[in-house]
Formats: sequence, C-alpha cells, structure tokens
Amino acid sequence: MTRRLLPILLLVAICRPAPGDEYRLATFSADVTIPLGHRCMGILPTKAQRIESPLEARGFVLLGPGKPIVLLAFDWCEIRNDSYDEWRRACAKAAGTDAERVLVSSLHQHDAPVVDSGAQKLLDAVGLQTELFDPAFHDECVRRVTAALTESLEQARPVTHLGLGQARVQKVASNRRVELPDGRVNYSRGSNSGGNAAFAAADDGLIDPNLKTISFWNGDEPLLALHAYATHPMSYYGRGGVSWDFVGIARDRRQRDQLDVLQIYVSGCSGDVTAGKYNDGSPAMRPLLADRLYQAMTKAWEQTERVPLERITVRRTELDLPFHEGDEFRREAMEKVLHNEEVDVRQRILAAMGLASLDRIEQGRGIDVPCVDFGPAQILLLPGESFVGYQLDAQKLRPDSFVMTIGYGECWPGYIPTQAAFDEHFGHSWRWVGPDAPKAMRTALEQVLLPTANDQ
Repeated sequence: MTRRLLPILLLVAICRPAPGDEYRLATFSADVTIPLGHRCMGILPTKAQRIESPLEARGFVLLGPGKPIVLLAFDWCEIRNDSYDEWRRACAKAAGTDAERVLVSSLHQHDAPVVDSGAQKLLDAVGLQTELFDPAFHDECVRRVTAALTESLEQARPVTHLGLGQARVQKVASNRRVELPDGRVNYSRGSNSGGNAAFAAADDGLIDPNLKTISFWNGDEPLLALHAYATHPMSYYGRGGVSWDFVGIARDRRQRDQLDVLQIYVSGCSGDVTAGKYNDGSPAMRPLLADRLYQAMTKAWEQTERVPLERITVRRTELDLPFHEGDEFRREAMEKVLHNEEVDVRQRILAAMGLASLDRIEQGRGIDVPCVDFGPAQILLLPGESFVGYQLDAQKLRPDSFVMTIGYGECWPGYIPTQAAFDEHFGHSWRWVGPDAPKAMRTALEQVLLPTANDQ
C-alpha cells in the first residue's frame, strides 16, 4: 500500500503561466497504415489484403511554463509493454519532456495492428517472425510520427482557452452484458450482434451515453478538438480490409468541416461496450454508425462553452495489476504452448503476449496512470480494455468537473472487468488480469483525480 501511495505524493507538477508566459499548442499527424500481408488484432486469421482507409496517428503537444505534455492517439488496435514504453520515450525525446508526461492511446479498431516487441521477440525465437507485427514497419512509424511531432513545434500557436462540450450519441453503444429471458447473464453481445434477436431486443445496459469534446482556443480561434466516446469502434472486421472504421469516418467528416482545426478521436473505457445492439455487421451499417457519431461530435462542438486556461496540474501514479489467476496463464503452461509447433499459431501468439506481460510484472514494472487536470476539466488515461464502470466512477469522483476518460493506454491487461463483472464470472481469452484488479483500479482513480495539498 505504501508503494502505491508514494507516487501521488511525489509526482504532481503544477504549471501556471507567469507574466509574459503563455501556453502554446502544436498539432501533428502521420500515416501509420500497416502493409498488405500484416496481421490485424494480433490474432485474426485473415491478414491485410487491401487498404479500405488509412490508419493515422494524431496528436498534440501542449507547451507552457512546465515541461510539455503530449497526447497521441493511434488508429491501431493495441500497443503493449516494451512497445508502449518505446513510444512514450520517443515522443518525450522529440518534445523535450519526460515520458511520464506522454499519453499514448489506441482507438482499438480490430482491422489494425497489435504491437508488443517483447512478445514478437519470443515469437522470433520459435520461428514466427512478423506473425504478431512487423518490427521494421513499427520502427518506421516511430521515425515518421516523431518527425511530425518535432516539425510541429515550430508552428506552435498560443492557447488562451479550453472549450468543453458534450452530446448524447444516439443508437451506437450497448453493453456486452445481457440478461437472457431465462435469467442467465451473458457477456456475449459483441460488436456485430444486432442480427441476434435477443441481443437486439435487450436494453442498452450500462453505458456512458455522452460524447465529450475538449477543445483548445486562441481567443476566438479554435485550434484543436479532442473527442472521446466509450464504445468498441468496429462495425465489422476480420475480412481482410484495413480500416479506421466508423469512428475514423466520423472524425474525417469533422476534419473536412474544419480544415484548420485538428480533430482527434479517442476511445473511452469500452471493454464491455460495443455497437452490438444496433449493428448486425453488414457493410451498410458502417456509414450509418459513423453518421450517428458524427452528429454527436457536431452537436458537442455547437454546445461548447469556453473557459480560460489558467493552470495545468499533472498527476500520475503507478498501478500494479495482478496477472490472470488461471492455470493456463502460468509461465510453464504458456511456454509449452509457445514452443508447440502443432498448436494453432494464434494460440502461440497469445502465449507470447502473455509471457511478455508476465515478464513485465515480475520485473516490477507497473502501469503509469496519468491525469492532466485543467481545473474545470480533466483528461485521464486508463489502461487496456477498462470497463465503462471505471469511466463512470471517475466522473463520480469529480461530479462538478468535466472528466474525459480515455481507455486503451498500456494495453497488456486486455479486459479489466469491474468487481460486478468478476462476481458474474466474466471470462474471455483477452483478459490477462486477476480478480483483485478492481481494487487497484479504484485506488488509482482516487489518487490521480482527487486534488491534494500538493496542488495548491
């Protein structure tokens, strides 16, 4: 317990502009589209056959009296372990800041890559080169994105105000959890479950219905819009087409509306939230879901209220999550799968991913949980596929504030169920954390969201 409490006491940085100082904002983007033949979602059997839309990395650097703050959002499925740390270090070096002040998030589209260099090295050792991802492609993306970041610093513009807006999204999100007519609880309402009559008829379940938008302004001039909404971002996937899916389409439409205002979209805590109630997986649903999200983005922008940007507090804490309790997640079991040439390659990839994460835990490397606090608004980044309950809990901790919670930071944990979901025996092969995770998550939320004496 002492170890978890110390970081929040020590790692609070407050930035107030002195007379003559100012906040400035640099925005950047870069193409990070995977090559044909690359695997998607880490384990999908059909590899990339065609590019239906590009994949992008979009971000900003906020400069001021303290060290810069970087936020970077990827049209990728997940970034894990050593690869995640590499991105934070590379962006920190390019921006002239510390890695702890770099927030990296994946949108989690499934027709996009999972990158984990430790896992790929384990796969290399058993003859499965580039089966999870292509390290050469990844290295080129690091160079491309950091070059764009560095170049953007020369064009940084003054920031005087924040804009805060939100709008309800109609007929997109629904919870995986469904109570069946016979009383059983089922967590199987996936992204394209709308063709199942029972899943389509069930109510939305626990969701956050609102899309939130935080914007940065220089007086009356908007510079950037950051949109967040909690849902899995897929209409359909696994058919060979690389795609930024419906969230990317909506973002692109907003970008065309405001060519001079960079539009960044991030996924909220949506491990247990999908478009499943409203989406049957047909191609026609992709533009329809995109339009519903776009309408909410537009309305949130129209309802934006500006407040002066007067101070920034950065809080962070280290989160130690327990590894999965199952026998199949023990080191010897995963190593056996990894080295068995008769096992399906997808299972061997999962074993390598699990081993890379277990290595991290045994090395004592926790997960960094950062929160950028602007006073009237906060940007909080949580790991993996955190369930939406954590996002709602974050809002309850700061009920009078505008809390934007982003998911899919460090992604090794996979699904991070709430206590209620663990109690109902939520199980999935993409969960790498144990049943004590909710307690650790709650502690981290309190540490980074609740103001402390060090903030004064």
